[in-house]
Amino acid sequence: MLAINQARVNNLLAGLANFSDSAEVVTRLAYSPLDREAQNWLLEQVQDLHLKIREDAVGNVFLRREGKNAALAPVACGSHLDTVIHGGAYDGMCGVVGALEALYMLQDEELERSIEVIIFRAEESSRFGFATMGSKMLTGTSVPEKMNKAARKDDITFMEALRAWGCDPAKYADAIIAPGTYSCFAELHIEQGKVLETTGKQIGIVRNIAAPTRFKIHVCGVADHSGATPMGMRKDALVAAAKLILAVNEAATEEKDNGVVGTVGVVDVEPGSINVVPGAVTLWVDVRGVEQESINRTLRAIEEQAENIAVLDRVGMQIEMLTADTPVALDGALAAQTEAICKDLGYSSLVMNSGAGHDAMHMAKIAPTTMVFIPCRGGISHNPAEYAAPEEIARGVEVLAHILLQEANK
Repeated sequence: MLAINQARVNNLLAGLANFSDSAEVVTRLAYSPLDREAQNWLLEQVQDLHLKIREDAVGNVFLRREGKNAALAPVACGSHLDTVIHGGAYDGMCGVVGALEALYMLQDEELERSIEVIIFRAEESSRFGFATMGSKMLTGTSVPEKMNKAARKDDITFMEALRAWGCDPAKYADAIIAPGTYSCFAELHIEQGKVLETTGKQIGIVRNIAAPTRFKIHVCGVADHSGATPMGMRKDALVAAAKLILAVNEAATEEKDNGVVGTVGVVDVEPGSINVVPGAVTLWVDVRGVEQESINRTLRAIEEQAENIAVLDRVGMQIEMLTADTPVALDGALAAQTEAICKDLGYSSLVMNSGAGHDAMHMAKIAPTTMVFIPCRGGISHNPAEYAAPEEIARGVEVLAHILLQEANK
């Protein structure tokens, strides 16, 4: 196996970071022109790998290095290139660049199986309100129609974005990959948390991925004049929503020992005028956990509080479910293999859970799947301060390359 070319990795990550709508932060939303430009630039940089490239019916891209035996199911790896709004340069990108660098490291190896690097579309939910959209459609977990109801304000819908990308939403089923198509899937990613940094471990081996449940809570009050409406006569939707935000926090805190987290990340207020009592509020809520019953208890607690607040504040309350994924256990044999690889390379490792969702959680439905985590400074992610040190990235890429080498010769 060839040594990692750290300069090439650094240059690819830095180059991708340039495709942003701001020089100070990285914002590259899914299915946007910048998303396309970043991908095209990356493909140009790795032409010397001589990979076969194809794009599926929903925009996922596959880069294939042929193995000796075309009859064997290929090994898959990869991640995504889109970012959150005001994000960083490492989330997702390390997984794509790392997978491509692993192929460079394997150039002098004869492999029985082919290897495919997948660039998944729309892993982040920042634009359309749904996460891991490309891998959901790839694995038949969801369809475009179901993911077409939560676009950002003043933006096109997901179906419109698919058409603008050059895809026909009606042909999404052509992208579905059957179980057994791949022999396995591996994803390299920054941890997006502080566990590795805090424990001093160099590599994280993911065994369970938390499932996000995302929903809107619509609060309907009455928009009244702020000066002429006495306090006791108001039906203030924002006051009720504020109580509900606290209720989400309290419900998740009750289940924190089971790994549950709850966040209200967006608050839409109407009419949004300083001299009008808010008449309508929409809260966008994200609840995650690795134990389904714990998630269910959290959701029930939120629903009960919503009902109580609606009565006490004399407002309307409606919960609109967007997505409810199931926690995913990754492959134990691949985790053990990765642990052995780390030991052979002299890297300390930790078997751990992932609090964030990833494309790997859907790929696990069609192939044995593993994830390799590398530390990120301060555990910061989805933030311009997001950072993974070059030596940490190099360790992760080396571990990934060894996983691919072993799996491709089985």
